[in-house]
Amino acid sequence: MAGSKRQNAAPRGFTLIELLVVVAIIALLMAILMPALHRVKEQGKTIACQANLRQWAVYFSLYTDDNNGRFHRGWNVGNEPQTSWMVVFRSYYVQQQEICSCPTATKPDPRGGRFACVAWGPNPQYQEYGSYGINLWVTDPMPGKEGGKPASQYWRRRDVRQAAEIPLFVDDRWWDTRPSHTDQPPAHEGQRDDWTTNAMKMICLLRHGGFINGAFVDFSTRRIGLKELWSLRWHQEFLMQGPWTRAGGVEAEDWPEWMRGFKDY
Repeated sequence: MAGSKRQNAAPRGFTLIELLVVVAIIALLMAILMPALHRVKEQGKTIACQANLRQWAVYFSLYTDDNNGRFHRGWNVGNEPQTSWMVVFRSYYVQQQEICSCPTATKPDPRGGRFACVAWGPNPQYQEYGSYGINLWVTDPMPGKEGGKPASQYWRRRDVRQAAEIPLFVDDRWWDTRPSHTDQPPAHEGQRDDWTTNAMKMICLLRHGGFINGAFVDFSTRRIGLKELWSLRWHQEFLMQGPWTRAGGVEAEDWPEWMRGFKDY
């Protein structure tokens, strides 16, 4: 009889307390894993961005190979066709429009319009779009076409000293930029002025955890700290120990609050 009772007994189910314990354990594991998964996802976007810029470095290298070591003309070249980098390099990146954009450039911009994803475009004339910009100081404009800037400030050729310190092509919210060592940092993340008056705000972007990605005149690529932007050789007369560097006397409290925790240079 006892054996019969054991055979006929219904299988025991989970109690409510046991189910709640299991749910709590799953929730705890998710809370632990989700930040790690988010970091992995963001790292993947950063790696994809760096891959894009490595490809662009190849295109710039090929262009200078084809033009006696010189960079392209830039804008405002008189009777010649417009020679923005989008036009100059179209034959190189044809069918690869996606490499014009960083995968993290998707944050909505409150102004909407062409800045809806903190990126530029589509260009009304050429239909390109993207989230990278060229350092306009690394161009070879025709005499008298330097945009009102001293001709001596331009890096016209690739065969220059300390090329690894000269930014060429970087994360940007516009397709070109011309920084000055006196440019102010953004008062808050995403704040900007017109690129002609404070170009550094166009590239001081929170895309890669306190860094942006960039390609340099030696065609190398790497991360660039946001505060490091003021210590690079953007043009030939750029003061690398300017007021926004440690050598120039900047203090932690001088930086906008959102940037104070980033690495100093």
